[in-house]
Amino acid sequence: MCTFRIILLTFLFSLIHTSPLWAQGLGDAGPSLVVIEGDQEQGYRLMKNGQPFRIHGAGGSKYLDVLATNGGNAIRTWGVGPDTEDILNRAHAQGVSVTLGLWLGHERHGFDYGDAARLESQRAEVAAAVKKYRNHPALLTWGLGNEMEGIQNRGDHPQIWKEINYLAEMIKELDPHHPVMTVVANVNPDKVNAAITYAPALDILGVNSYAGAQNIGKNLKAFGWVKPYAITEYGLPGPWEVPHTAWDAPIEPTSREKAGFYFVSTKGILEDQQQCLGAYVFLWGSKQEATASWFGMFLPTGEKTPRVDATVRAWTGKWPANRAPILKEVNMPMSNQKVKGGQYIAVQARYADADGDALSYEWEVRRESTDRKVGGDEEAVPELVEHAVKVLDENGNALLSTPTQPGAYRLFVIIKDGKGSGCMDNWPFWIQ
Repeated sequence: MCTFRIILLTFLFSLIHTSPLWAQGLGDAGPSLVVIEGDQEQGYRLMKNGQPFRIHGAGGSKYLDVLATNGGNAIRTWGVGPDTEDILNRAHAQGVSVTLGLWLGHERHGFDYGDAARLESQRAEVAAAVKKYRNHPALLTWGLGNEMEGIQNRGDHPQIWKEINYLAEMIKELDPHHPVMTVVANVNPDKVNAAITYAPALDILGVNSYAGAQNIGKNLKAFGWVKPYAITEYGLPGPWEVPHTAWDAPIEPTSREKAGFYFVSTKGILEDQQQCLGAYVFLWGSKQEATASWFGMFLPTGEKTPRVDATVRAWTGKWPANRAPILKEVNMPMSNQKVKGGQYIAVQARYADADGDALSYEWEVRRESTDRKVGGDEEAVPELVEHAVKVLDENGNALLSTPTQPGAYRLFVIIKDGKGSGCMDNWPFWIQ
């Protein structure tokens, strides 16, 4: 009788988890089984298919081969779309696991958490996504929403947290084999208390944090969070956390400084072996957000930057096989200054390459971004000023021809080594 029950249960389990994805290049791979082991005193750890899984992750779905061959093991997405199945399949092919984002509405975009009809529609969308992808072998956890901070941006709205709890319970009924996480923007006592009070069904709290990422674990403990957490976005200080020019343009850290931020933050975050399940560095790709180079760890043309190298070093203790150029010397007389238009200014940005690769320099001037958004919303790329820079030599010397039209600008330099690595820096200036 006992043998029969085991056979029957095995058969039923296989029926429940039969997935059409298996017929799409995934071979005999079955659904992943993920659990959280431990407690607050012993410490928590994520287990995938019976093996400990410490998240060395990245936000984004590009360049998975670079991630997988350099110590990364997971990615995080923000929502489900036409490319989700392809992302999961590509990740599985590289041995990379996925925290699959389930986008939830934001009040700043017009979503109303008091509108029953819209809630029901959103619930149906979440349920459909979970049913569709719950059996994929690349799935690690569900990422339920991202920074639903409420109209006042405080993150403690009871109605939103109650809905998160409802959805978390629903997901766990549909898929008991993958933990559920929601993601907040930094933490404060009221936000954490709201999560504890109104969303007890959550397994993990994900936190997006930049300048203060290393302090999140300490703050969560102080605010009473006893469950596991993960850092779901981190990197360098954001445009809201740095000094600004006299005309209120954020001063971007140099590429060299950025690499330092990524190394120190990665090491610091992962030191918490007790409550932190790991972290997702941001952004494993490129995007326009304040500038074209602020958050992207790759150039728009695909070359990895020193930030990738620094993160890999923190993950593995080793540098990648090919290293990106690093800033060595800079002379930008107009940086953070107001200058006259229609004049020539000699500029220099010299880079070194640890591998001795020959470097190419590209220069461009763009208007300061006027399409600034919040929460990572899509921004337009600022206008390019044609013929604003004359390259003087191959060693990083150039002549800036300052625009004649008044306003805020940035001078960019893009460096490439021809071997898949590169770098980008910029300096703001104002034309009087």
